[in-house]
Amino acid sequence: MEDVTTARFFHTQERIFGARKKPIKKFTNAKGNQRYWKNVGLGFKTPKQAIEGTYVDRKCPFTSRVSIRGRLLRGIIKTAKMKRTVVIRRNYLQFHPKYQRYEKRHRNFSVHMSPAFDFSIGDEAVVGQCRPLSKTVRFNVVKINPKSKKEQKLKEFSKF
Repeated sequence: MEDVTTARFFHTQERIFGARKKPIKKFTNAKGNQRYWKNVGLGFKTPKQAIEGTYVDRKCPFTSRVSIRGRLLRGIIKTAKMKRTVVIRRNYLQFHPKYQRYEKRHRNFSVHMSPAFDFSIGDEAVVGQCRPLSKTVRFNVVKINPKSKKEQKLKEFSKF
């Protein structure tokens, strides 16, 4: 059986009917094309690429029926070797009562990355919890904070 993402057929958004004679004003973007998008709430803006783009992603929180509810987390993008999925790393401190000190710990999360975002390794991602999208993915990226040029220079070896 073929996977939905690799099958060769015409991909359309769930809530858009292509044969409609008069497009619904609610689902029409600035260019006049039919496109379904929504505001995920919680103070996050919908990216322009989600409104004006042409991609079809059934797991995108801005252009599909996936809702953001539960926890909001922040982490650094570590790897992007999967298709539309990235791994983020969350660093935190754990208190050790016997030694009255904190120890550094981290967790890696697999997170769905919408095609609406342009990102690079090392950027900070704000993710929101959603329904399980796969075996390991339970979070969706809702905002990207790009790493600044100043931070890149600090970690660069500057002897030569």
